[in-house]
Order: sequence, then C-alpha cells, then structure tokens
Amino acid sequence: MNGWRRIVLIGLFFIAPFFCSGQTATNFWTFRLASYDNASSPAVALDGTIYVGNFTGELCALTPEGKVKWKYQTGLEIKSSPAVATDGTIYFGSRDRRLYALTPKGDLKWTFLTGAWIDSSPAIAADGTVYFGSWDTNFYALNPDGSLKWKFPSGDIINSSPAIGVDGTIYFGSHDRDFYALSPDGKLRWRFSTGGQITSSPALGGNGIVYFTSMDGNLYALNPNGTEQWRYHTGGVSESSPVVGATGDIYLIAYNSTDSHPDSFSPDGKRNWEWTSADVWNDTTPIALANGDAYFAWPWCTLVGIHPDHQISETIQEIGNVTGSPVMADNGTFYFVCGWDLVAIAPTNAASLAKSSWPMFRANPQHTGRVVGH
Repeated sequence: MNGWRRIVLIGLFFIAPFFCSGQTATNFWTFRLASYDNASSPAVALDGTIYVGNFTGELCALTPEGKVKWKYQTGLEIKSSPAVATDGTIYFGSRDRRLYALTPKGDLKWTFLTGAWIDSSPAIAADGTVYFGSWDTNFYALNPDGSLKWKFPSGDIINSSPAIGVDGTIYFGSHDRDFYALSPDGKLRWRFSTGGQITSSPALGGNGIVYFTSMDGNLYALNPNGTEQWRYHTGGVSESSPVVGATGDIYLIAYNSTDSHPDSFSPDGKRNWEWTSADVWNDTTPIALANGDAYFAWPWCTLVGIHPDHQISETIQEIGNVTGSPVMADNGTFYFVCGWDLVAIAPTNAASLAKSSWPMFRANPQHTGRVVGH
C-alpha cells in the first residue's frame, strides 16, 4: 500500500467514530458481487426484483430476500444503471458498445450496437421509446423492438444519463460542454453552453425547471425554454446528479480540489447548508425523503441522513464506500453497492420517499428517468 493511502486510511479510522455515531439500521442482507468498485446503481422492478450490473460485465437479478434469480453476462464492464419498463423489460448499456434488452426471466430480447462504450443509463418514455447516449458522441432513440428511431449527434462523448419531462422533452449533457433539450422526434429544441464537461444526469423540478451540474463547478437551474434562472458555484467540479426534495430544495454532492461535501440549495438558488467535507472523490446521488431528510453516500459512514436543519438524523456503517447511487424501494428498503457487496438496509429514521418530481437517481426505483408527476 502506498504511504499516502496508508496515512489516509489511518486518519479515517480515527476520525470516523466522531461522524458515524447514531442508531443502528436493520441490515437485511448483503450479496457478494463478482467485482469491486462497481459504479452501476441498482434498480428495483415493480415486483421487487433488484437488478444491478458490475465491472465483470454481469447483470444480476435478485429477489427481495437477496437470492439470485439469474445472471446475464455481457462482453465488457457495466457502468450503466439498468432501467425497468412497465412490462418488466430491463434495459442497460455495456462497454461492449451494446444496449441490452432482457426479459424478466433473464432472456435476451435484443441488443443494439453503437460505436463506443455505453455508460449512460437509459431512460424510458411513456410510449416505450428508450433513450441513451454513447461514447461515440451520438444520442439514440430506440423503439421497444430495438430498432433505431433516430439519433442525434453531439460534439463529444455522452455519458450523461437523460431525463424525460412531462411533455416528452429529453434532456442530457455532453462532454462538448453543452446541455441539450430534444423533442420526442429528435429535433433540437435548444442547447445551453457551460464552461465544463457535463457527465451527470439532470433532475427535473415539478415546475419544469431543469437542474444539472457541470465540471465547471456550477449547479444550473434552467427554465423549460432553455433560459437560465440561476446558477450557483459549489466550490469545484461535480459529477453528482442533483435530486429534488419535498419542498423543492435541491441536494447533491460537490467536489473541489481538496474535498467533497453534501450540499442543500433552495429553489431560488441559495445554499441552505454545506456539510462536513472529505478528501475523497464522490459522484453518487443522494435520496430525498418526505420528512425533509436527505441520505448521502459518505466515506467512513456509508450513508448519512441529514435533517433540513443540517443536523445528522442517522448514520449507517458498512465495510467499504458506496460507489453507485443508492436506491429506495417502495417498501422503504435502501439498496446500494458498497465495496464488493450489494447491501439491503432499512434505515432506522427513514420516512417514505419524498413526493417530488425527482427524489432519487433516475427519478424512481425503476430508474426510468421520467417525470411521472405528483
């Protein structure tokens, strides 16, 4: 082990108890994945099945009790998070350049080949259209049968995961530093230029406001017509995707040259609070709850619940750090990847999910990336 890493780990060992005191959550089970440091966020189907990818290229389907239903092997790593359609079809991308569609039984329906890696998590429209970006710089729309509906070229890599508004508008960012809004037929509605690459997934507010981060360090709020409502410089770059709480507050994790920190912002663009920083890169997305708490993946603690008054509501400790954004199922169970394991936990103090337009990564447990309305 390198000397600096040893020093960091020793420091975390002594610092952790000061931040990670709290009640003990109920750990239902852990499932050992085939690789470490997996970045895919688990999705939960309407029947409770959990789907998660890993860096061996394997997609796993688990029962709510943590038992394996099936596994499907792709050709390369899976960083894309799966999305589950209302008919149970599972869509996800792989670095073997293909988007996959599987049945709930784990059988292959079809694949669609692009020109490069697919790290973008797909979004599913109400009519079944599947949207995603590729490292080949194109943004794709596929019909439910896997045929190409249209594709839209950007100026650089697209690993931002798209979001679909109530009117069908599709939003995503690109490494070309632009944020795009497309119509359902693939026409450009508008584009907005930032000062850095855009790799995070946008969040959509109930009033149609679009929130996203750029590597220029700003959290942006755009009106539905593409005009800027406000921006806030978080202190550094961010790849964390924002979420929207029950009262319209926005939560995300920001990172600068020395540390990362959970942040809360008001709907009018003012910072409510900034929590304790850590010298660790963190690009995961928090979860907003109905009682105003927000849960963040955090070094030393794994998950930290923070009240609207900036006080800690709960800490959850596991072995390892969370590398994919956590998801909350309808029954209140949290699922997240921690080190080698997929973990299922019931937080002690957790309320129901916030009744907002975008309370978690990809908007809902199925990761459809679509605003349904509340």
